[in-house]
Amino acid sequence: MVEQKRRFKAEIAGKTYTIVGPGSLAHFEAVTAILNEQLVQINRLDPKLSREEAAVLLAFNALSDQVNQQAQKQQSEAE
Repeated sequence: MVEQKRRFKAEIAGKTYTIVGPGSLAHFEAVTAILNEQLVQINRLDPKLSREEAAVLLAFNALSDQVNQQAQKQQSEAE
């Protein structure tokens, strides 16, 4: 069965976004909390970064983690 899409209003770095996709309210809230936490950490490391630069670094970190997890999964499946 296909999971129904939801609309979720997320406040990210002080701006409200409407997110549409599958997932529970708890999932959306958890992702929003982690995202905001990581943006704060990035801005602590370099307060001169623009909002856009911090978002790009956050996206890069997230995709890097995803690539590493996929590589680990493939390695586990090969063993």
